[in-house]
Amino acid sequence: MKRGNIIFLNGVSSSGKTTLAFELASKLHHHFPLSLDQYDDLIASMENREQEKLIPVPTEHFFHQTITMFSDRGIDLIVDHLLHNEHTMQDAFAVLKDYPVFFVGVHCPLEVLNAREKARGDRTIGQAEKQLEFVHQQGEVYDVAVDTSKEGAADIILNLLKKQERYQGWKTTVQKNPLP
Repeated sequence: MKRGNIIFLNGVSSSGKTTLAFELASKLHHHFPLSLDQYDDLIASMENREQEKLIPVPTEHFFHQTITMFSDRGIDLIVDHLLHNEHTMQDAFAVLKDYPVFFVGVHCPLEVLNAREKARGDRTIGQAEKQLEFVHQQGEVYDVAVDTSKEGAADIILNLLKKQERYQGWKTTVQKNPLP
């Protein structure tokens, strides 16, 4: 069975990944959005954080494995993710290194990030700015980078996907960041 394609959106919190993922899913009939936030909600429902009953391993690994399970069954995904630290990044690279990933850098200006954090009300103010110290700073090679503060980010991605070229951003990034 042919593996499902993965559109991998990487960006800091409040950068517009979720909105972009749903816009892409509405235009790509066979693609389904899968977000780290949704997965974190699942993990939180399993844990009892008030009693400190926590899953004792980094759960991003399970998220990455879930992506492979869908792809292995031919399901096309739009993954809304945040490669926010070395462990998460290295695990994503290790698990997804041989998968068909179209790697998208999701950006927007800091003032837009700050305004979105305030408007959302469910984020720590300054969280996105802090994440910018790591995210997009690791030599990532994106197949495309988009600015969600401007109109047309989804169309830029869709136009590139229509060309049906073999994209190498993910593989190049993995090669530049040797696995442990």
